[in-house]
Amino acid sequence: MEMLSQLQQFWPIIIMIVIFYFLLWRPQKKQQRRRQEMMNSLKVGTKIMTAGGIYGTITGIQKDVLELRIADQVVISVSRNAISQVFGTDDAVQ
Repeated sequence: MEMLSQLQQFWPIIIMIVIFYFLLWRPQKKQQRRRQEMMNSLKVGTKIMTAGGIYGTITGIQKDVLELRIADQVVISVSRNAISQVFGTDDAVQ
């Protein structure tokens, strides 16, 4: 009987752990997976927006740095981590 009483004391903790998993941990992992997929899909010609709100087209990719064409004959370098959105590809860029 005492064992059953002790087990009943742990139910609220178990329920809180399950709620924590479904409300916090699982959605965060999904978001991380989507961001990683977005980063892996970057290639020359992809239209993107940086975290600072700069729109551009990728013209070059190195390990952690991307070159963006933001206007005619204007190319800037940004960190790969600065990419916040991917819009698609621009087939005119070579």
